Amino acid sequence: MLQTLSDWFWWDHLWLPRNVTWADLQDTEGYEYATVSHLYVTIIYALLLIVVRYFFERLVATPLAKVMGLKHQAQLKATHNPVLENFFVSASKHPNKSQLEGLSKKCSCSVRQAERWFRRRRNQDRPSLMKKFREACWRCTFYLLAFTGGIAVLIDKPWFYDTWEVWVGYPKQSLLPSQYWYYIIELSFYWSLLFSIASDVKRKDFQEQIIHHLATIILLSFSWCANYIRVGTLVMAVHDASDILLESAKMFNYAGWKSLCNSLFIVFAAVFIITRLIIFPFWIIHCTWVYPVHHYPPFFGYYFFNVMLVVLQMLHLFWAYLILQMLAKFLFSKLDGDDRSDAEECEESSEEEGMKNVTGANGRPSANSHH
Repeated sequence: MLQTLSDWFWWDHLWLPRNVTWADLQDTEGYEYATVSHLYVTIIYALLLIVVRYFFERLVATPLAKVMGLKHQAQLKATHNPVLENFFVSASKHPNKSQLEGLSKKCSCSVRQAERWFRRRRNQDRPSLMKKFREACWRCTFYLLAFTGGIAVLIDKPWFYDTWEVWVGYPKQSLLPSQYWYYIIELSFYWSLLFSIASDVKRKDFQEQIIHHLATIILLSFSWCANYIRVGTLVMAVHDASDILLESAKMFNYAGWKSLCNSLFIVFAAVFIITRLIIFPFWIIHCTWVYPVHHYPPFFGYYFFNVMLVVLQMLHLFWAYLILQMLAKFLFSKLDGDDRSDAEECEESSEEEGMKNVTGANGRPSANSHH
């Protein structure tokens, strides 16, 4: 049964053009081809990258954050209150006015104090600025090194300047050592992002990020097995270009360098639009959709690869919409902050003392606390 499924999955006509078989892509003198066995090592490298990231964030990113003026501030924790905690976990993190009134009566505290408790409890689950800075610093460093390496891999290749060259000789295109390492490192990195996504900072586009990581992994893996490696290197270079600017802008934002952050964000928006909304659809997708049919009839792999590129392009359009929204607010309105930001943590210590008085040392309502 398993052998039958394997034979069907690796059927030549699914992955390769007509009249081409896997036997035609066996290594010979002067020719070395990509194989699926090459990809197994990416899981090991992904785990290794997670370890490297752990030490990088503590030995490089944290000192850099302090040099840039970001201090590691301990987050204030909400006082222990079983009634409010149970409601927070099981019912809602944002109780309405009537719910707050009912909870305040149960806890023998004021509505205002209950409201402050929920605000602090929400902040308690939010990642600190230091955690956000570390994550952005790690990603910025990787994207910078990956983009630099990608340009070094592509700069002397004819298909970097003329996308028609991508398909010359396909599928019998020998794998270059530089292409091997570029692919393996990039794929390992996206595996590491997928493995660590549960512990990373969660943002509004969390679901879109998961889709993006999965689509990228599938796209890179398929292009590797189907020997779409030339166009795959172009796709990776186009994506890394704008990510460097985004992560560096985040770093300066968390460190409080607002002017430099705003300037970088404007440059990032311009580069994103150029690379993701112009170069990617009108050069890369055009290259994969139009040119191949001049060399061989369309087959399943041809359609599958282009569908995955379109999925990425739809994500680009979604992110471009968010970016343009932010850019419009930045250029045409005054941004004074976000009520969901870490500013909620800045409360007077007297408020903390007030909640201690109404909850008591053991977390139960104090009998002599009535407001």
